[in-house]
Parts: sequence; structure tokens; C-alpha cells
Amino acid sequence: MGLFSKLKAEFIDIIEFLDNSNDTIVHRFDRHQNEIKNGAKLTVREGQVAVFINEGQLADVFTPGMYTLTTENLPVLSTLKGWKYGFNSPFKAEVYFVSTRNFTAQKWGTKNPIILSDPRFGMIEIRAFGTYVIKISDAPVFIKEIVGTDGNFTNDEINEHLKSMIVTRFTDAVGEANLPVESYASNVNEVSEFVHSVIGPEFNEYGIGVTKFLIENVSMPEELKKEIFELSRLNSIDLNKLAKMKAAKAMEKAAENQSGTAGAGMGMGMGFAMAGQMGNAMSGDKKTAASGPPPVPKELTFYLVIDGKQAGPYNLAKIDELVKAKEVDKNTLAWKEGMSNWLPSGDVIELKKIFSAVPPPIPGK
Repeated sequence: MGLFSKLKAEFIDIIEFLDNSNDTIVHRFDRHQNEIKNGAKLTVREGQVAVFINEGQLADVFTPGMYTLTTENLPVLSTLKGWKYGFNSPFKAEVYFVSTRNFTAQKWGTKNPIILSDPRFGMIEIRAFGTYVIKISDAPVFIKEIVGTDGNFTNDEINEHLKSMIVTRFTDAVGEANLPVESYASNVNEVSEFVHSVIGPEFNEYGIGVTKFLIENVSMPEELKKEIFELSRLNSIDLNKLAKMKAAKAMEKAAENQSGTAGAGMGMGMGFAMAGQMGNAMSGDKKTAASGPPPVPKELTFYLVIDGKQAGPYNLAKIDELVKAKEVDKNTLAWKEGMSNWLPSGDVIELKKIFSAVPPPIPGK
């Protein structure tokens, strides 16, 4: 190496980082055996932040732009270095370029099923997966809490850690939401927003912002899914029709399981009988549920012929008074609703007990 090349290697005039990988979050500027001199050019491009670190201590932070490094724009570093009147000799400091763009299409998912308690189905298992978008919101905090001394920190290095945090918080969030199990599948947008509000503050503690969080799918065991579909149909269809449909299916199955024409006929007969029984049972249940208790029976009343004229209607208590007052006897004609003709009161079943309770006339009177 010539003298000129050696001198050029010792002093860094331009500090910049061009990312061609699209997955680098933090890159430490390569300064092996190099020093930064007064007046060096620092270029920070859009979507980047440059962080200066001196002997493990966070110093100055530069947002997008081009800078000529002097004491004026390195106030923290100047204090750490003890530069009171500016620096003239080269100095050493670590420069980290942090990407602040959105890292999209980050995938997350539950490796193991999440166990929830549902008031209708008991203990159930669900799985979920989706995507999220992150960006570094506080570069110094991110370097301090996550990166450390890693010279080239990529998205893959943090993705597993973030996914574990998301799954943990997702599990807590759905447990606290206390929603019916079918709501997780039908309201993924609402659940996504709820989980986003839970994990956002925790990610911020590491200098990471979650700009978007999406649940793409919530799945559950097939047998549970069938139960939910069955319940949803029961709420919207005629139970009598459902019973007949199930009976028809049972008839087909019975016919298939029997051998020969006779077996098919037996299966059909069983199916029709079952359909009739289930249909009548369901119809009876519906009528009972709809009508409630039977109505109070009407009071029994009779019309009587007194002094050649129709009188009444009288209830049994009133007729008893008339009998005791000798205004009515066994020969008095009586009629009630449902009788085809007038009959003597003594021949009417309901009135016989009234006359049997009346003492006979006193002998000789």
C-alpha cells in the first residue's frame, strides 16, 4: 500500500450507507482502523437515521439530510469527548444507520392451539395467523434494547422474537375480550384492532412501532365448526322442516344399510314412521310453546222456561236458589249450549244433583 492510500484509509471523508438487501434494520458503518476527521460528510437518506455511539454511550442522532461534521452538530459527542473549543484531530466513534421504513408482510401465527373457555361449548381450541407491519420509531432505544453491538442487524433476527410477543399478547387479548367463539372468525377486523391496541404500547418500549396488525384467519376444530353452523341454522329455519329433513336422511341411510328390495321397503317404512313421529313431536312442542296454558273454561249456564217464557241464562248457584224458592222444579224445561232440544230439568245430568239436595215435601202438607 502506498503512502497516499494509507493516509486515505486512515481518515474517513464520507459516511453513508446504501442498503441493497431490503431486510437490514441496523447497519454499523465499517470504520475498521479508520477515524472520522473534522469536516467529514455524513449523508443520511430518506428512511434512515444515523446514531453516533462513543465508547458504548449513545451520542448524537441525525435525521435525513447531508451534514458536515463539526462541533456544532455533534453537541453530545463533543461533551463526551471533552471538546470545548472544537476538534481538529480525527476521532473514533461508532456510527449506526437505522432503517425507519415500514417492514411489510411480516407473518405471525400460533404454533400451538390457544385454549379458551366458552360458556356454550366449554373448553375449546383455536388457531390464528396473519401479518403485521413494523417500523423503528425510536432508533436509540431500539439499539440499546435490541441491537446491542450487532454490526448488521436484519429483520430475520428480530422476527421470531416479535412473533412470540404477538402470539402471547394475542392469547391474552382474546381471553380478555370474552367474545363468543364464532365472533373471532366473523369479526376479524374488530379483533385485529383490539389486539393491535394491546401489543402497540409494548412494542414501543423497544423503539418499535406496529403500524398495522391483521388477523387473516381464525380456525377451530371441524366438529366445533359443525356445531356452530348447526346452531346458526336452527335459529333461522323451521324446526319441523329440520326434523323431517333429518328423518328423510335417516330413511335413506336405513335403506342403504338393508339388503335387497325388502330391506329398502323396510328402511323406507322406518323412515316415514320416524318422520311422522318427529314431525308430530316438533309440531306439538311448537304449539305448546306458542299457546301456553289452556284457557279458563266457561262457566256452565242454562236457559229455563218459567211461566211459559224463556229466562236466563242462569248458573248453577242461581238455579239452586230458584229450586229452593220453589220457582223451578224437575219438570221445568232447561237448555244449554250444545243440547239439541229442551229437556225437563230433572233429566239434565248437571242439574240432577241440585234436585237431590232438596228435601222432599213434608207428608200430609
